[in-house]
Amino acid sequence: MTVITGFLGAGKTTLLKRFLGTAEGQGTAVVVNEFGAAGIDDALVRPSADETALLGNGCLCCITRTDLQQTLRRMVIERERGVLPDFRRIVIETSGLADPSPILQTFATERTLGDMFHVDAVVTVVDAVTGTEALAWSAEARKQVILADRLIITKTDIAGEGACKAVSERLHTLNPGAEIHEAINGDIDPACLIEPASDQRNAFVAEVAHSDGIGSFVLTENRPLFWPVFAKTMDALMQLRGPDLLRVKGFLYVDGCRGPVVVQFVQHLAHPPVELESWPDDRRQSRVVFITRNISERQVRSLLAALQNLA
Repeated sequence: MTVITGFLGAGKTTLLKRFLGTAEGQGTAVVVNEFGAAGIDDALVRPSADETALLGNGCLCCITRTDLQQTLRRMVIERERGVLPDFRRIVIETSGLADPSPILQTFATERTLGDMFHVDAVVTVVDAVTGTEALAWSAEARKQVILADRLIITKTDIAGEGACKAVSERLHTLNPGAEIHEAINGDIDPACLIEPASDQRNAFVAEVAHSDGIGSFVLTENRPLFWPVFAKTMDALMQLRGPDLLRVKGFLYVDGCRGPVVVQFVQHLAHPPVELESWPDDRRQSRVVFITRNISERQVRSLLAALQNLA
C-alpha cells in the first residue's frame, strides 16, 4: 500500500498517472478520494488503473473509516473471484484537504486489514509555486508534510528563481527525516512511490475540522459553453481573488470541441486546457469543481452569467 497525499493542486494525479504508465506501476489498483461532489480525478485516472474506487463526497479524514475498510475488502474479494485483475499493490490518492493520519491509524488498529495490507510509504506532493504559502496558513498541508516518508516537489520548471530552495528548506524544517525529491511533469523514479520507507511512523497528529472558510461546489451546464466566456470568467477570478481560488478542476462541454476540455486552475496559475479525444462517460455536460476560500457559488455563477449575457 502507498498513500499519496498533498495539498490542493500539488500534482498528485499527474504523478499517479505517470507511475501507472511505467512497468513498476503495472498491477496497481487505485482508490481515489476527493473533496467535492464531482469525481473529476476519478474519471481522469480510471482509464489507466486496474480498479478505481471513489469514496464519495468529502475527504478521508472526515468520512468514517468504514468506507475505506469496505472498499479495500471488496477489492480483495472481487480479485479472488476474478472480477478484478490480479493487482499486487494499492495506491490511495487522498483529497488535497485530507489528513492522512486516519488512514494510517486504520491499518494500525484494524487487525483484519493489517493481515492483508501493509503501508510501504506515505508520499506527500508539494507544489513549488504555491507550496510555501499553503504551508504557512493550512494546518492540513503541514500535517501532510509532517506525516510523510517521502516529499516530492512538483512544478519546479515553472516556479520562480529560488522557489524550490525555499520550499525544500521549509519541508526540511517540518520533517527533517523525510527524503526530498523533485519531479517535472510527473516524471520521477517509480521507486519513490513503491519502495518501503526505512522507518515506520507510529505518531499520529490529532484530527481537526476544516476551517479557514474553505468550501466546495460544482458548476454544471448541459449546453455547450463558449470558450472565451469561461476563460474570461476565470481570468477575472484569478485577478480579483487569486489567493482564495484554491483549486478549480473539471470537464468543459465546449462549443466546437469533439471531446471534453480538461481545465485546471490553482490560485493565480492556469494550466493549459487539454481537449480529450472522447468523454470518460455518457454525460456530455460541463462539470467543474471549485474549492475556494470565502468565494461563494452564487458569486461565480453570477460572474459567468454576466459574461454569457454580454457575449
